[in-house]
Amino acid sequence: MNRASDPKSMTADSAPMASPDDAAALAAATGVLTIDLDALTANWNKLDSAGVPAECAAVVKADAYGCGLVPVTKALSKAGCKTFFVATLDEAKSVRETAPNSVIYVLDGFFSGTGDAFAKLNCRPVIGDPSELAEWDVFRLQTGWRGDCAIHIDTGMNRLGFAMAEAQSLLPRIRRGEHGISLVMSHLISAELLNETSNGRQVGAFREIASQFTGVPASLSNSSGIFLGSQFHFDMVRPGAALYGVNPTPEADTPMHPVVELKARIAQIRRVQEGETVGYGGIWTARRPTRLAIVAAGYADGYFRVAGGIDGMRSAEIVVAGVRCPIAGRISMDLMAVDITDLPPNAVKRGGMVTLIGDGITVDELAHHFGTIGYEVLTSLGRRYARIYKGAVD
Repeated sequence: MNRASDPKSMTADSAPMASPDDAAALAAATGVLTIDLDALTANWNKLDSAGVPAECAAVVKADAYGCGLVPVTKALSKAGCKTFFVATLDEAKSVRETAPNSVIYVLDGFFSGTGDAFAKLNCRPVIGDPSELAEWDVFRLQTGWRGDCAIHIDTGMNRLGFAMAEAQSLLPRIRRGEHGISLVMSHLISAELLNETSNGRQVGAFREIASQFTGVPASLSNSSGIFLGSQFHFDMVRPGAALYGVNPTPEADTPMHPVVELKARIAQIRRVQEGETVGYGGIWTARRPTRLAIVAAGYADGYFRVAGGIDGMRSAEIVVAGVRCPIAGRISMDLMAVDITDLPPNAVKRGGMVTLIGDGITVDELAHHFGTIGYEVLTSLGRRYARIYKGAVD
């Protein structure tokens, strides 16, 4: 089965199918992922407004949550975003090339031997350990470079960050001035749960310590934290998943616009008789004469195997000819079977497209069937899809 192997074959442009090469890539693709950059920037504007007067940054790590680091950064920068958070120096390099005047924070921090790269890219490590800070200080002292860093304080995640007592030990440094710290930050552990008591504990602890970092901007809220109220906003908010259409308020309807649409091609239409099984392990049995659409997408493309159809259990659904249809049997590496028996006989044909995300199927709904969260759905979307970017980007 021929697949579009280059996800960059579709460019971010208001007319994404402008060239013959693009048209050929789309015709060859068995899956097409469309990213709506206008919806993305609308989401950023909504979060920017919700967090006022705090600055609204953007988290674009993991290839902008699978949506494409370069086009996403370009669109957000054009919309007015000035600060970006990434995980690695490679990601920082891409952001610097795309948004040369932006402020870039590297969440994974500073490692020995990386100082020259930080200086060259003019980006800032997020430092969460006294030894790490000492290494950073040595690099700055030896080279004379005066780049800043962020200090991450652990308020309950127990992942990265200075312990409270360690953070207190930095206060004399703050009082001396010329400390090289441009941001103090922490991370909420259950921001998506409105009545979770840990939110109150964390914001209280962070407010107490951040207030002692005199003159240093503070940041606590991720996407969901923005919706907990202004007391969580501080000087900067750091949305990630909500930018890409994941619901930051799962206890209520999503306030965000959907950003991604995923379609896959039908490789074959086939019939099975009552009593026959479908797929590996024979775990789905036809209860009537059945028509199946065999769709050219599977777990190698980020459509999780667990969402397949099992006798007596509800599977995920695919939109075929405008109608939701259930998956039949296990999802394979490259293929899945969809029960289209209830559709009119001529409603679908080989080579036609079905919708895996979109037409009412959200990233969050798919995450429910996958037994995970929208973040993992987005970052798992396969590299074999052709990509189309909607929305004009210069």
